[in-house]
Order: sequence, then C-alpha cells, then structure tokens
Amino acid sequence: MSLPLEGLRIIAVSQYGAGPFATMHLADLGAEVIKIEDPSTGGDSARFVIPYAQDGDSLFYQSLNRNKKSITLDFRIAEAKEVFYRLVKVSDAVLNNLRGDQPKKLGLDYESLKSVNPKIVCVSLSGYGTSGSKALEPAYDYIVQAYTGLQSITGEPNGPPTRFGISVIDFTTAFAAAMALMIGLHQASRTGQGCDIDVSMHDVAISMLNYLAAWHLNRGYVPKKTADSAHPTLVPSQNFRTKDGWMVVMCIKEEFWRRLCREIDAPEMAEDPRFMDFEARFQNRGVLLPMLKQIFQTRTTEEWLAKLRGKLPCGPVRSFDEAFADPLLKERDMIWEVDAPGWGKIKEVGCPVKVSGVISPKRPAPRMGEDTEEVLARLLGYRKEEINRLHEKEVV
Repeated sequence: MSLPLEGLRIIAVSQYGAGPFATMHLADLGAEVIKIEDPSTGGDSARFVIPYAQDGDSLFYQSLNRNKKSITLDFRIAEAKEVFYRLVKVSDAVLNNLRGDQPKKLGLDYESLKSVNPKIVCVSLSGYGTSGSKALEPAYDYIVQAYTGLQSITGEPNGPPTRFGISVIDFTTAFAAAMALMIGLHQASRTGQGCDIDVSMHDVAISMLNYLAAWHLNRGYVPKKTADSAHPTLVPSQNFRTKDGWMVVMCIKEEFWRRLCREIDAPEMAEDPRFMDFEARFQNRGVLLPMLKQIFQTRTTEEWLAKLRGKLPCGPVRSFDEAFADPLLKERDMIWEVDAPGWGKIKEVGCPVKVSGVISPKRPAPRMGEDTEEVLARLLGYRKEEINRLHEKEVV
C-alpha cells in the first residue's frame, strides 16, 4: 500500500525541536520533507546537542529528522531566493519555526509566495505568534512553561516552580502545527487558494490549561500544586506509595470508588457519609487520604495491580528503564531501528500514528545538504553547470 501522504511536498525552514518534530511525523507517513539548512551556520543547531554529538550530527538531531531530505541554501545571497521560489512552485506547504516577526521579513508568508504558487500553505510555528506585542520575542519550551503558569502548578506543594520532564510544549505545538498544515492543504484543495496558518507555543500551552482555565475564567478558581500528583478535585485520583514502590489509582467515576472500597477490603468506606460522593470526598480528603495511604502500603505494587486491574483505572509508576523494557513497545511498533551513517544501527521512538496496511520508511536523518544536488536537478531542473555555479557562489 502506498503511504498516505505520498505526493505531498513540504519545505521545512525549521530547526531544533518543535518544527522538526512536526515534519518528521509527516515524513514518516510519506510526505517528502525538504529541510533547508543554512550552510554558513553549520545547519540545524540540533546537530550539535550533547551528550551524543559527532561530526555535525547527534542522536538528538537524528531523533527529530528521520525520513527527510536536506538541502543547503543561504538566504542572505540574492540568488538563493530564485532557488527557493522554484522550490515553492513545485511544493504544497512551507513550514517554519522562526521568531514571529521573521516569516514576513524573510518572505516565508503567503503574501510573499502566492504569486509563485497560489495554493501554497504557509505554516508559522513560533513562540508567541506572528501578531501581538510579543511577536518579536524568541521563546523555548521551558520559557513558555514558565510564562503560561504551567510551572506554577507542577510539582509538590511548597516546592519551587517545576517544568515537565520533557519538552512537552515543543511536542504538543508540533502536533498542532502538523494538524494545521493538513487543514490548510484540505482548504487549498477545495478552493485553489493557500493561506497563512499561525500556531504558537504560547497559544497551545494556554489551550492545554483547558478545564482549569474554564474554572478560573468563570468562577475565579486558582489551581494549586497537589501532593502525590493528585487530580485537583477528584478524590482519590493520584499516586500512592505501596510496599515496594508507587502506583496510580484514578477514581474518576463514582462506581470506581465503590469498587476500590470493595477490593481494599473496606466496603464500609463506600457507605461513610464523609466519602459518599465526589464533593464529600473532596471536602474530607484530609481524613480519607491518610487512611488510603496506610492501606496501600500493606501490599506490593504488583499485588495491588492483580486485585485492581480491570475493575478501576490503575497502573504502576515506572522508572524510565522499566518503561522502555515493556513488551508493549514492540507489540505497538514503537521502537524503530534505523541505519544511520556514522552511528550504525540506532533505535528511535516510532511514529504514533498507525494507518492500516502502511509500513513507514525508516531512513536516517540527512547529512547537511546531502540532497541538494538531487533536489536541484530532479525537482527544479537545474543543469550540472548551474549547480556548480551555485556552489561556487556559496548560494548552496
């Protein structure tokens, strides 16, 4: 079966995390992603991220740029624009993850490119958007987590502001940008006209506050950090220490609470007026939680899971090592092996989007500019002597 995005061509003017993460998943599903790198700077800064970096390449870069092509193009040189326009003419979308004021300045927006290709979809993935008072400011994941209040509600009570353990805003914004790009392409296919699409890390982070924001905006609710990673209002829905580790239990329905009481051999708790419903348990959590904590410490995590699985939502709190030793990753094809020059066979996290009958390609991330001549000749019709001249002038 052909890949679902086969025939789609995306120009990626992006580096480091969010932009490359977005386009990698589109490439996994068959899109031809042509990554433009600046030869004067050594290309994507992700190539140099330690601890595993060598010869203009790194495992960080490899993990974000699988299945793409790389060409070099120095936008500071006038002739680079001509090369870029010829590429835009035969492409479907341009995605950048530059600072909000840069797409228009560099001519990566629809207004600048519609005369070249009226159907081109131009996606900007920035820190604070292409409009507003902060459009000129750069941003990174950690900064946006801090700016949008996410750090203030993460971690244990009385602890310092705490970020997520991964670059969660980069990755969620990347998925939003990939979705936005496909929306733009659908519109262009119906209308024959492309557009600008503006996706910002700030907006995505704010959108993720969702129900907490609704409570705050309508009733003045201010979320606080909760002990043991607890849900802000539904009790008990949190981590519990067991005899040999930790587990998470989530009673997000009243029936789950009643089942929990039965399985922990405390059916009387389900009938106790203090714990009868969500509101009562929330108001009396200072009494209830110590009782539950004492009970959960009487057995091991596996013993509790054997009793509770299938009856209410629960699971072990695993270490990083344990998570990647889970057979489920193989069952779900979530660990891919890629043969990467300079590294040998490396393992990477696979694409989470499963399309029936489709086997994704598994090509390594490209060396800087390794596809320049092929793209110029095959797609853009440049002759060998013209390509040599572009090299001589350091356009590519």
